[in-house]
Amino acid sequence: MKVNKKVVIYGNTSCPFCGAARMLLTKKAIEFEEIIVTDDSGKFEEMQKRSGRRSVPQIFIGETHIGGFDELCALDMDGELDELLAG
Repeated sequence: MKVNKKVVIYGNTSCPFCGAARMLLTKKAIEFEEIIVTDDSGKFEEMQKRSGRRSVPQIFIGETHIGGFDELCALDMDGELDELLAG
């Protein structure tokens, strides 16, 4: 799939929802940048400022905050994820 927007996932290595988000995007052949916030307080603060949330994962497509895995999955099931990525 052709993706016109950068996809960023803030997460950690032990979160099952982070893993599920990575798997969904990988299955759809969507490249993404993963920012691990576990041991990096600066990246955690960056995530909080961008999303307004403290939980992981926090997913962005371009500058649009999608939310977490549940929101990503819902967008995919509704067919809206591909549209958003194509932008």
